Amino acid sequence: MNILVCIKQVPASSKVEVDPQTGVLKRAGVESKMNPYDLYALETALRLREEHGGSVTVLSMGPPQAVIREAFAMGADAGVLLSDRRFGGADVLATSYTLAQGVRRAGRFDLLICGKQTTDGDTAQVGPEIAEWLGIPSVANVRRIVRAEKGAVVVEADLPQSLETTRVQFPCLLSVDKDICQPRLPSYVKLCASRERPVTVLTLDDMDDRDERHYGLNSSPTQVRRIFPPESGVRREIWRGSGQTLGARLYTMLRQKKFV
Repeated sequence: MNILVCIKQVPASSKVEVDPQTGVLKRAGVESKMNPYDLYALETALRLREEHGGSVTVLSMGPPQAVIREAFAMGADAGVLLSDRRFGGADVLATSYTLAQGVRRAGRFDLLICGKQTTDGDTAQVGPEIAEWLGIPSVANVRRIVRAEKGAVVVEADLPQSLETTRVQFPCLLSVDKDICQPRLPSYVKLCASRERPVTVLTLDDMDDRDERHYGLNSSPTQVRRIFPPESGVRREIWRGSGQTLGARLYTMLRQKKFV
């Protein structure tokens, strides 16, 4: 079973500056990490490989410091990085199109796995949109892999009011939720063993579709009008008095704030 996992590099901190002109996060010089939901996707792929054989390839779009090496340390076999300034500023539609083009160039895969969403966008749309561009079936909110069969996989999806068990034929795409498994820790031994492992870097010039109008900010139908970090403020009060007085005052405050 050949599996491809889409992973993304996201800011490790919530204190990230925003470009006032484009509304895009300023990622340069910001400490980054692998998107937490993608850890569950990668772990799911690794467990399927351990049970059924095959290979696990990770695909990421971003700057050269993308987290391919972290995926190698967890056990991924190969990595593909889509890195080109012309990809920058993409919304979910342009991002999914770029990733779909990258999947086509990366090879043939039985199964594609994505995390449910990213912590810097939270749209939960990119995975299913990749499947639409590729013309393959997809299942979102997957919480359990029931079993893998020859030519298909049976999964359990968490729907708003029920759980649905679905059999999906390969090739297909799954967007997995965080309840599916517990990700393993990166291995220092695997990290050292994979230091010289090459990462395939693809640019716009490597894609089947080389039209710049189909990528990046220029191809994004949704434009950010304003984005800003949440206001943070801490208000402190010091109360003095007997336990009975303070207890009554605390209860009154909680009632006023509708906490009780």
